[in-house]
Amino acid sequence: MAQYDVREQYLDFFASKAHKVYDSMPLVPDDASLLFTNAGMVQFKDIFTGKIPTPTPPRATSSQLCIRAGGKHNDLENVGYTARHHTLFEMLGNFSFGDYFKKEAIAYAWAFVTQVLGFSKDVLYVTIHESDDEAYELWCEHIEPSRIKRMGDKDNFWQMGDSGPCGPCSEIYVDQGAEFFHSSEDYFGGEGDRFLEIWNLVFMQYEQKDGVRTPLPKPSIDTGMGLERVVALKEGKINNFDTSLFAPLMKVIEKLTGKRYYHDDEMRDKHDWAQAELDSIMHIQASFRVIADHARSVAFLLAQGVNFDKEGRGYVLRRILRRAVRHGYLLGLKKPFLCEVVEVVCESMGGHYSYLQERKAAIKEQCKAEEERFFETIESGMALFSAELENLTGDSTKETTQLFSGEVAFKLYDTYGFPLDLTQDMLRENHISVDMRSFERCMNEQKSRSKASWKGSGDTLKEGDFNVLLSTFGQNKFVGYDKMSESCKIQALLDTHFRIVDTLEPNSQGWVMLNATPFYPESGGPVGDKGALYSTNRILESAQAQKFAQVLDTQKFFGLNLSKIETLSALKTGQEVVAEVDCARFEIIKHHSATHLLHLALRTILGSHIAQAGSLVQSHRLRFDFSHPKALSGDEIARIESFVNEQILQANRQLCENMDIQAAKQKGAMALFGEKYGDIVRVVSFGDSIELCGGIHVSNTAEIGSFYIIKESGVSSGVRRIEAVCGAAAYHYGKNALNEIAHAKELLKAQDVAQGIIKLKNQLIEAKERASKAKQSVKSLDYEEINGVRLIVLKLDSVDANEAKEMVDRSKNENESVAILLLSESENKINIIAGVKNAPLKAGAWVREVAQILGGNGGGRDDFATAGGKDISKINEALDIAKGVAREILHKEIKR
Repeated sequence: MAQYDVREQYLDFFASKAHKVYDSMPLVPDDASLLFTNAGMVQFKDIFTGKIPTPTPPRATSSQLCIRAGGKHNDLENVGYTARHHTLFEMLGNFSFGDYFKKEAIAYAWAFVTQVLGFSKDVLYVTIHESDDEAYELWCEHIEPSRIKRMGDKDNFWQMGDSGPCGPCSEIYVDQGAEFFHSSEDYFGGEGDRFLEIWNLVFMQYEQKDGVRTPLPKPSIDTGMGLERVVALKEGKINNFDTSLFAPLMKVIEKLTGKRYYHDDEMRDKHDWAQAELDSIMHIQASFRVIADHARSVAFLLAQGVNFDKEGRGYVLRRILRRAVRHGYLLGLKKPFLCEVVEVVCESMGGHYSYLQERKAAIKEQCKAEEERFFETIESGMALFSAELENLTGDSTKETTQLFSGEVAFKLYDTYGFPLDLTQDMLRENHISVDMRSFERCMNEQKSRSKASWKGSGDTLKEGDFNVLLSTFGQNKFVGYDKMSESCKIQALLDTHFRIVDTLEPNSQGWVMLNATPFYPESGGPVGDKGALYSTNRILESAQAQKFAQVLDTQKFFGLNLSKIETLSALKTGQEVVAEVDCARFEIIKHHSATHLLHLALRTILGSHIAQAGSLVQSHRLRFDFSHPKALSGDEIARIESFVNEQILQANRQLCENMDIQAAKQKGAMALFGEKYGDIVRVVSFGDSIELCGGIHVSNTAEIGSFYIIKESGVSSGVRRIEAVCGAAAYHYGKNALNEIAHAKELLKAQDVAQGIIKLKNQLIEAKERASKAKQSVKSLDYEEINGVRLIVLKLDSVDANEAKEMVDRSKNENESVAILLLSESENKINIIAGVKNAPLKAGAWVREVAQILGGNGGGRDDFATAGGKDISKINEALDIAKGVAREILHKEIKR
């Protein structure tokens, strides 16, 4: 029986019993306490805890994807070495929210197992809680009392936490037969695998608080049955990995490795095999299973928008991939391969989970890029292992009973992705063990850090009187698609802790629920609307209208559209007000519509693998994250920007349609994974841009104005980010750019900035060349020696005043005794620079005397002075005077 038969039969069975069929919720839950969705009841948790009212009908069924690879529920290290553990699995479940209870739940389970799945009553067994006489009597109607076993709290009592709903459990077991099970624990109730649990029925009948259990007024049902193990039983397999679910994956791994995968029943038939050969086959078998299991998790997590990262969910995803790659390395694979297995996951499971097929190319590319990074790490990890092993075995004076460093083993595990069992396997042939005490210390320290750094996800502001609001009023209506103001009534006021109050006093903060609100709640990218609440005469544009409150933000909780307010005067429940949205909304909708056009541009120019990975839409900018394996080139950015502007200039009007979701998909509408869509969806189109969207938009793309991409960057492995502006923000961006250009023209003294920059660059090149020549020529300047003093008097061409100063300084540094005076000409002005070191000549007097000949003046210190002149025709005369003055003084010193 194929996997889809079991899933569809289960859902069809409970649909026939008046259960509403729910889609599998995302693996990333809207729950701050969970790392991943780990059970079928997660999406119904708020119903069970009473935070929101019971839905209609009060019965549900689902086939929920679950991941247990981090946090409280972590099966990662067991995968590959047991018959039933998986990181990703599907949980079939049926739920009653205060409707039917034990009698019906037991009857439904028995009917499905015996009539639909066709299990013989002779192989079925049941456990109940030791105190649950009611369940015992009900089961006796279906099964022999001898097949019912009572167990204690450890095995048959369920609770969500220290407080909250809880209750006894009842489990259904299948006897797999004695043929392959011979251990002393293979009896009903033992720890062996012969008796396999397939279904757990939780009877939630108590509320636990402060250690006391009180009966719930409306007891509920929560059940779970693992799809993979049911398929294994139906196919007569004693190991989930040997079923048709994993067969396509095992086939591609065989092709990649050139090795064969043996099923458990094949292994048991090979009694004549040597133990060493059996051990080798079992290692290969375990690696196949790890790769197959982990490929499923990698495919689904990437498809649902989780990306490789250094912390949180992205870190768990990276660990899963690296564990799979390490097992491929053990099988001899030295280059990316998991991406090929992931592709088969998308193909084999994409029939039911269509988004796997839609995102197959992007998933494969992201997986391959991460693999390439890790293959370098594997080599480093092996080098670290070998070095530590050499420390233990390379010295013959050391005892072979020494322990392998727990710190190194943990580093191999944590940094390089080597599970402890791999390190132990590699050490076994050397008869060395890992120092488990230090390894566990490091592991506990890491868990503490991980727990401290885990910030959770989802909305933490979910404690409050939401159930009362929903039960009393239902979800309030949003009327802001085409309105900026609305006359409405305050249905409820809440304090900052979301507790209902009758009045909010002046100058206080809280939340307001309006019966019909124009304020759009933060959702799908756009931030929540701001605005104000006015007196009712505001609708007549009266100058006397009173502002009651400032609206600071708008959010949605369980479908309730609530606005956060700061009161200017007292507000009361039932009060009539005029709600008016701030004009910043006009800029928000421009940026929101621009994200739709940007999404279209990215898919058109970069490829259909592009998938939105998050967005933020504000009045002054937009931020759009998308899956793509590498940075965008300058040409790609320019083409994307141009494409969006072309769409804007086409003045495409907004077409908004409400239609069946299947019709929307046929129309080509793009949906965001994780968004909740009903059977009837809102489709927003701008020309070729067609998306499912409940948000607010411009009526015509021409309203967006200009669009500029201001930044492109990486967010995480395989995810890029574009930041852009449009509307008023684009005008200011363009205006600032023009102002900068004007300032640049002013500084460059050129009308053409590019030509001015080119001219400046050429001048810099020429100046560097002159400086280089000057530096090279200092030592070769013409001079005469007088009384041990080197006298240098010259006119230099193509040298400005600063370069002449550098030459004078350099000459003083390079000579023990020197008197130097240089003349340079620039812009019809003569520069005179003189320097003296260990000589009787005074530089200040020297340059003044020379400057007078040239019609100028100047002066300075005895060791350094500058002056200027204007009469270019007398330069030669000035040089003669400079030499004559210097010689006279220096020769006088000789005569003395």
